[in-house]
Amino acid sequence: MATERPAPAVPTRRVPRTDTVMADPRLAEATAGLGPGIVKQAVRRAQDKVRAGEEAPERIGDVVLGLLPEYATSLRPVLNATGIIVHTNLGRAPLSAQARAAVDIAAGQVDVEYDTATGRRGRRGRAALDALRAAVPDAGDAHLVNNGAAALVLAATALAQGREIVVSRGELVEIGDGFRLPDLLVSTGARLREVGTTNRTHLADYRAAIGPDTAFVLKVHPSNFVVTGFTSSVPVAELATLGVPVVADIGSGLLRPDALLPGEPDAATSLRQGAALVTASGDKLLGGPQAGLLLGTAPLIDRLRRHPLARALRVDKITLAALEATLRGPEPPVHRALHLDPGRLRTRSEALAAGLTGRGVEATVLPHAGAVGGGGAPTVPLPGFAVQVPETLTVPLRRGRPTVVGRTTRGALLLDLRCVPEECDGDVLGAVLAAALDTGLIEPPDGG
Repeated sequence: MATERPAPAVPTRRVPRTDTVMADPRLAEATAGLGPGIVKQAVRRAQDKVRAGEEAPERIGDVVLGLLPEYATSLRPVLNATGIIVHTNLGRAPLSAQARAAVDIAAGQVDVEYDTATGRRGRRGRAALDALRAAVPDAGDAHLVNNGAAALVLAATALAQGREIVVSRGELVEIGDGFRLPDLLVSTGARLREVGTTNRTHLADYRAAIGPDTAFVLKVHPSNFVVTGFTSSVPVAELATLGVPVVADIGSGLLRPDALLPGEPDAATSLRQGAALVTASGDKLLGGPQAGLLLGTAPLIDRLRRHPLARALRVDKITLAALEATLRGPEPPVHRALHLDPGRLRTRSEALAAGLTGRGVEATVLPHAGAVGGGGAPTVPLPGFAVQVPETLTVPLRRGRPTVVGRTTRGALLLDLRCVPEECDGDVLGAVLAAALDTGLIEPPDGG
């Protein structure tokens, strides 16, 4: 009987030791910038590639360098070519250059609660609050918390715990990620007294519901949708005649009226109409960092500021610095994108399309309406233009560096430059050309 011969042994790859790889001078420099944990993780991935036969042992240093991220954070910069200004999935409002510089200053040790004149403890956030009050003179005082929902939570907890909040049924909204306003309010210990119907609520409905347990009337500006047809709602000015405080949640953070957004409520107007308190977000139409704004009468704001929950909801020095710079500094990117001249947008789009067609990429300039986003002015189109390119470029652009996110529709990809800083137009061009090369849509220049 024949004896089976054992299968020849497969030679194993010699995998360089971690300490040997880390001794590469190039990785020492990377470790100083990114930290040892990130570099060692890349080393282990490179060793796995050598072990699997995908890379040669002598190339492991180069492989590690190719695997290293540019920054110690996993967040990636994105060029927003969707035409949606306040894009929630992309971090809402981009900060101005001055706000980003303020963040860099605040990252170190700063006088956030220190009075340099007296050497004693100073009031936290005094400069940012001064800037907010100056921006909305109709407010007797102002307070800041960490987001718009927190502003409403603080108001409901401090003013209505164990009492009633009167609110229209048509304003008990649900927004992104399943977040429901009534759930938030009830969680504070307040009771909701719903009035009216889904589509129609009248002043008499509120008047009939108000009683000894009424803490305030809540007026909520619906986000992301509009109810049309047989509808009726009660404005703040009429609610202010009922004899109880009116809290107006305006949502998008518009501080003053904007002729481009006639249906969007603003803080100044709501206060002039009689609202005792206005709550809003800082990272939407205001164009600043994530924050919850509370603007109202001085006694009411003082009551909120002194509530124990206020400490848990307070903002950090980074937010204070960015918000102050947004309020005091030059026009933020959100405002520029909102009021961008369509003619200028067309010129930029045509230049991008010409650069692409000159290299063999199909590109056409089309009319395209941008959007405010973030729940603001959902029915207001922003006239403009976009460059249409093949839809096959969508994924490589999304995964590339820089990351470019556009809008896919009807088998094509639309690139709207409204929210792209003009100095980055060339980056979009380069990214599209790189994606076209990767997908085989075009050949390398000069046969390279």
